[in-house]
Amino acid sequence: MNLNVRVQPRANRNSVEIGADGTVRVRVTAPPDRGKANDAVVRLLSKNLGIPKSAVRITRGHTSRSKVIQVEGLDRDDAIEIFRGSA
Repeated sequence: MNLNVRVQPRANRNSVEIGADGTVRVRVTAPPDRGKANDAVVRLLSKNLGIPKSAVRITRGHTSRSKVIQVEGLDRDDAIEIFRGSA
């Protein structure tokens, strides 16, 4: 499944939030320097979803805050429910 996310680097804490409209916002403490924020996003999503890092891959938006992330082994509804339960 592909997941559209909005990333906020240099946040105060790492978190994944779901807006009322279903948008996924990922906040990471890592700076957007040499892919550090992207790596932090992949680690955070894999940890929250309970899947290996190799199952999470950024497919679009490597240098943008808006990203498309491919997640293997889950559908979007399952991922949203997991994120809502971990908040």
